[in-house]
Amino acid sequence: MKNLDEKLVCNILNSIMEYELAGVVRYTHSSIMVTGPYRIPIVDFLQGQAVESLAHAQEAGELLTGLNGHPSQKISPIEETHKHSIQAILEESLHHELHALGLYKSLLDAVEDASVYLEEYARTKIGQEEQHSLELKKMLRDFSS
Repeated sequence: MKNLDEKLVCNILNSIMEYELAGVVRYTHSSIMVTGPYRIPIVDFLQGQAVESLAHAQEAGELLTGLNGHPSQKISPIEETHKHSIQAILEESLHHELHALGLYKSLLDAVEDASVYLEEYARTKIGQEEQHSLELKKMLRDFSS
């Protein structure tokens, strides 16, 4: 087993926490902006994503403090495109999920062969982010030409 670089892992966990907290704001905003005949199921989906993003941020923060790190009180920047069609909201959500996936893959790279617990945590989150990405891609199919 390799040694765990706690400083690197804490930095990545802080990035994850900031990004997941931004996801709470993004998904909440998006859910408020949805209009049209499919509003209710899409709002439910987006609100569920906001709740899950908060849980992910809290989990990352708990790991961070367990590694003697200090959680940031910032959130990642959120781009406001002022595009609120269902297609635009879903595309932005997919972009968000793919970026989160990259953060969890960075965490996996940092903890692999150094911590079974953190490795399993990262793999679980990667699986969840991949599942969300697949769901969003399926939701976007109706908009493809």
